[in-house]
Amino acid sequence: MPDIVLTTLNARYIHASFGLRYLMANLGPLSDRAAMLEFDSQQRSVEVIEAILALQPKIVGIGVYIWNAGPSLQLVAEIKRVCPQIIVVIGGPEVSYEIDEQEICRLADYVITGEADRAFARLCEQLLTGRRPLMKVIAAPLPEFEASDDPIVLPYHLYNQEDLAHRVVYVEASRGCPFKCEFCLSSLDVPVRNVPLQRFLGEMQNLLDRGCRVFKFVDRTFNLNLHLARSILDFFFDRYEPGLFLHFEMIPDRLPTALRQAISRFPAGALQFEVGVQTFNEAVSARISRRQDNQKLEENLRWLRNGTGVHVHADLIVGLPGEDLQSFGAGFDRLLGLRPHEIQVGMLKRLRGTPIVRHDEAFSMIYSPQAPYEVLQTSAMDFTTVQRMRRFGRYWDLFGNSRNFTTSLPMLWPNASPFERFLRFADWLHEKLGRQHGIALQMLAEQLLRFVVDELDGDASSVAQAIWQDYQAVGRSDRPAFLQKIIDLPMQPRAKPVATLKRQARHLGHAISADPQT
Repeated sequence: MPDIVLTTLNARYIHASFGLRYLMANLGPLSDRAAMLEFDSQQRSVEVIEAILALQPKIVGIGVYIWNAGPSLQLVAEIKRVCPQIIVVIGGPEVSYEIDEQEICRLADYVITGEADRAFARLCEQLLTGRRPLMKVIAAPLPEFEASDDPIVLPYHLYNQEDLAHRVVYVEASRGCPFKCEFCLSSLDVPVRNVPLQRFLGEMQNLLDRGCRVFKFVDRTFNLNLHLARSILDFFFDRYEPGLFLHFEMIPDRLPTALRQAISRFPAGALQFEVGVQTFNEAVSARISRRQDNQKLEENLRWLRNGTGVHVHADLIVGLPGEDLQSFGAGFDRLLGLRPHEIQVGMLKRLRGTPIVRHDEAFSMIYSPQAPYEVLQTSAMDFTTVQRMRRFGRYWDLFGNSRNFTTSLPMLWPNASPFERFLRFADWLHEKLGRQHGIALQMLAEQLLRFVVDELDGDASSVAQAIWQDYQAVGRSDRPAFLQKIIDLPMQPRAKPVATLKRQARHLGHAISADPQT
């Protein structure tokens, strides 16, 4: 039986915990006395505890994040009630700040703040030799990837064949971020550190050799170091085969010629860039210490959409201090005009430790006290408006980001603001359906037709034809009765699928346009 159990509650099964694997890889001689158990946050805590206690550990280490904060608190509370002799060690971003305010930190025996890759191993060595530290809270020194006699051990060998075949494989070439955006934990003083390039590429080659084809980079600013980014892209291009997929978070206003050349060589669907736009309001950007050249951003997004096959996922944040509905809507329309494949409309979150709280009084910022600590209202957006925007984001996922309505959705906004029309549509959907989840595709399609025809006086035949075109494009073979009442439904040959992920395959070659004629 292992003396140490490392565990966490992932958001879903498909997410393999990168943090646990780093901790396990750096246990050194203790690795033979440790086991790793992963669960998801929907599982009952008693079932999780049963699996942990079956191994009879002396130490249980738990990774705590914003997505599992509530279930982790329940897990720790129940472990300490059932087996108080077990030493519970917690760590992770959620418990690295504001420790005195958290019940989970009171219940745990030890709390490791910061990057615990090495600190957890040192604590376990002390505990297993009977030397219990006097201090409950242990601030982990930053582990080093290089320039050290004992560099951090990389964890990629701990992805097993099940992980490689069925789960998201996370990798990182760097840690930290030089920017100071106040809503982000990376705004705190953590320097950027790169993994030695040849060492990193050797690990990537091993993953490729073992069959890994989907790589999700967690680097906050992948294109910050141009040599590193170019070298990694060249490495994967030289080994490209159909099915390879690489996801990166990128700085939207930094794409020099050398990097563009490396990007443009990849076939459509091989690369996905997550582009954090967040806001186009320059006064708001300055207020939250965000540096962003919007002109360069627009140039780069246009180039990515017109000159490459990159799948572009862009983010906007609702509820930033001082940004009202009109400002957000103008930013949404501006971003939609750049034709990213997806626009993620996210709610501002007050992450523990972030300096965004300095605006609370001036802008009447009110957040939920429960994870994920989303904004509830501000001086610029009251609670009702924030709720409307929360529904807007969910319905945009169903209609815009799903790519199920690429041709028909722009019929909402001929000669009008896409944001204003879609917000009106979202309000109408909420009144008609009263929910944002569990809605079948056929129901969504019928509601879109009804709104365009009944509320906007659109031509029923034209709208039905566009919806039928979209319906077939996503591979549906059924013939909805509500469309058959309006038009004939001839079947079209189905397109040959492209060798990439299903979601990205839907987006190849097109995106929702701000202009319904394009």
